[in-house]
Amino acid sequence: MAGSIALRKGPKTAAGTGAPSWVKWPLIVLTLGFLTLFLFVPLAAVFTEALRKGVGAYLASFSDPAALAAIKLTLITAAIAVPLNLLFGLAGAWAIAKFNFTGKSVLLTLIDLPFAVSPVISGLIYVLLFGLQGWLGPWLADHDVKIIFAVPGIVLATIFVTFPFVARELIPLMQEQGIEEEQAALSLGASGWQTFWRVTLPNVKWALLYGVILCNARAMGEFGAVSVVSGHIRGKTNTIPLRVEILYNEYNFVAAFAVASLLAILALLTLAAKSLVEWQAQRQAARDPE
Repeated sequence: MAGSIALRKGPKTAAGTGAPSWVKWPLIVLTLGFLTLFLFVPLAAVFTEALRKGVGAYLASFSDPAALAAIKLTLITAAIAVPLNLLFGLAGAWAIAKFNFTGKSVLLTLIDLPFAVSPVISGLIYVLLFGLQGWLGPWLADHDVKIIFAVPGIVLATIFVTFPFVARELIPLMQEQGIEEEQAALSLGASGWQTFWRVTLPNVKWALLYGVILCNARAMGEFGAVSVVSGHIRGKTNTIPLRVEILYNEYNFVAAFAVASLLAILALLTLAAKSLVEWQAQRQAARDPE
């Protein structure tokens, strides 16, 4: 053996896992097959059905005043719900991650509540509170204030189902970062607001943007809670998902899939924005490892 020890080669392993490489390919094939069956095929079917009668019929589906009203209402709802959830998410995450106080665990549990409660149940809660036969219904009726079966109810329901997204992206990151940098800034004479704007916010900007993107996607695509509180008033309280349901129930399949394709496009844009944010965050982490 000429003084050397021959090393027997073991089975080839997948990089970073220590598992045999033959395990990798079945997992990849299974994952791609699952994505193809449950994501790519339905997505292709939406656009195929939407364009089945040509581009002219596809574009005509958006000229209907009811469709335009649904798009407008969806954008208005998201424009109200997302900024409010951004503010709440920042405040809630900052309080939970940077301070100790009585009831901290309760607040954290309440933030997760929309993940545990069905959107339909959350819509029913608003009906119970603000409906004509609800706890506050008679007072609202006496003062001519409409919440249920009106835009305010849709906005409230959307805010409820989307408010965890920003906070849940920020809390783990803020907890991991700790409070050392904030304490250093305060010790150097910075005020609380200066510390927030120049230390806390820059450290979480990518996670914040990521949470806003997810929040906006859910706000535009929410169906269950909005369906309960909207009343399905054509041209007034129908969002894009509700408009799709109405068109499909009326057997207007081309228009239904055309409007649904708009949601699909918004989802693809959201995915692209999400990937861009992740890429930028990884670049910054690689550039500033400390």
